[in-house]
Amino acid sequence: MRIIGTVRAIDEGRGAVRVEDVYDTDLEDLWQACTDPGRLARWIAVVTGDPAPGATVQAVFTSTWSGSVRIDACEAPRHLLVTMEPGTEDETQVEAWLTAEGAGTRLVVEERGLPVGSLPYYGSGWQAHLEDLGRSLASDDPVHEGGWSPERPAAQWRRRWTELTPAYQDAES
Repeated sequence: MRIIGTVRAIDEGRGAVRVEDVYDTDLEDLWQACTDPGRLARWIAVVTGDPAPGATVQAVFTSTWSGSVRIDACEAPRHLLVTMEPGTEDETQVEAWLTAEGAGTRLVVEERGLPVGSLPYYGSGWQAHLEDLGRSLASDDPVHEGGWSPERPAAQWRRRWTELTPAYQDAES
């Protein structure tokens, strides 16, 4: 697994983070890992509500981010577009594309609308999430023993985020 992560400014105040990797699983399995609430809870977020196109669900991520997520596009098994905190000044969009690549599947995730000054933190966060996804694909068990909450991040996610952040800060300079 070799995750590639980049950050870029869109304008003076907002930017985007893009991470991608190829996973040793087929397109359908990776799609399920990225869209099924039971599978999501193993590696990135607890999602409550009906995750249907056009619906808004609630999510609590391993990073402690929690809030509303609107499902804007859900084109199985290749494309997902969601809006985080829709209708607020903190609104961002997360888009994922899945493509079969040899015996595996490439996942590209991009989050747009992030504060430019915080891009390295989001870059390292998304890379840590995708690393967690890889671990969850290798096991049916949850990646984060002890769980997480809006007040307390998953301990392993937090450690990895802390390790990765300096490299993203250096890359931005």
